[in-house]
Amino acid sequence: MDRRTALGLGTVATAGAVFGTAMPAAAEPTGQAGTGGEAGSDRERLAARIGAVFQRVSTRAGGNWQAYVSLAGPDGPLVAVDESADLRIEAYSVNKIAVAVAVLDKVDRGLLAIDHQVEVTEAIVVTGGDGIFSLDGAHPSLVTVGHVLANLLTVSDDTAVRLCGLVCPAAEINQILVAKGFPNTQVQPVANPNRFYLGTSTPRETHDLLRALVAGTLLSPASTERVLRLLRSPVAFTDGVRREMSSAERARVATKAGWFADARHEAGVIFDTAGAPLVTYALFADGQAGADDFGATHPAVQARARWGRRVMDLTDGFGGTGTRHRKPTYRPSNGG
Repeated sequence: MDRRTALGLGTVATAGAVFGTAMPAAAEPTGQAGTGGEAGSDRERLAARIGAVFQRVSTRAGGNWQAYVSLAGPDGPLVAVDESADLRIEAYSVNKIAVAVAVLDKVDRGLLAIDHQVEVTEAIVVTGGDGIFSLDGAHPSLVTVGHVLANLLTVSDDTAVRLCGLVCPAAEINQILVAKGFPNTQVQPVANPNRFYLGTSTPRETHDLLRALVAGTLLSPASTERVLRLLRSPVAFTDGVRREMSSAERARVATKAGWFADARHEAGVIFDTAGAPLVTYALFADGQAGADDFGATHPAVQARARWGRRVMDLTDGFGGTGTRHRKPTYRPSNGG
């Protein structure tokens, strides 16, 4: 029995309660959104449809899901998915966004420079995991904080976590996050003050951190754009929400995945074609089959890919709200 069954709740049931609509379990509402004076109702129906898609794909994947998803609206976000959203769980590499926020907060306050160099020693390199620092085979070397963050948020480099700890120790990361209003989004300190496990969060706090980021209330404009540019880049995670999308569509999605043991998480923001935030999501999953499969064929990762494609289609023609963040330009190169 999974958590949804145990609680006697489903995302569709929640959506129906929020919006005063009744839908059969795992069924997606049919019909296209209207226009004109029904704009508010259109968004309510769209939010319900986004929730219904989540219900369908997560049920198919099985296991446990903890999620929070909202759709931007003129009067504030509409909740599309609220599934165990306040459960504090291991966030794994999704928390690399929070680590980057803490490092960039120090940059914004003048305590650290983006071109400050840190040393990559052989002892600090994490071998056998994710990233590229373990692949170069040439240590020691010097890299900038900017280089570290680029690897942290795109290829999810494990060594980059340790390099962040050299300039922003675990206790300081947690203090910064608490001060910004995220007491559940915390790294886990270890004996070495400059090292840590990536720690915990809740779906709601991860969602709220992302909304604060795109709203420009979390970091300076330059630091905000740095984070979003990395999370929206072509080299950022593409196996999940962005998998079944064109390159232009992928550039509209800022996303970060996290995986460890049997957990497969992903959180991010889908922007409209003008760059305004439209859908914010935090999708945490564990307990599915295939714990040793860290690729695109894992059931939870496949579920997120189906959800992302469907949400992109459903939101076609809808505009977001808030600060616009221009889509990064992608220019393939042939060397030279």
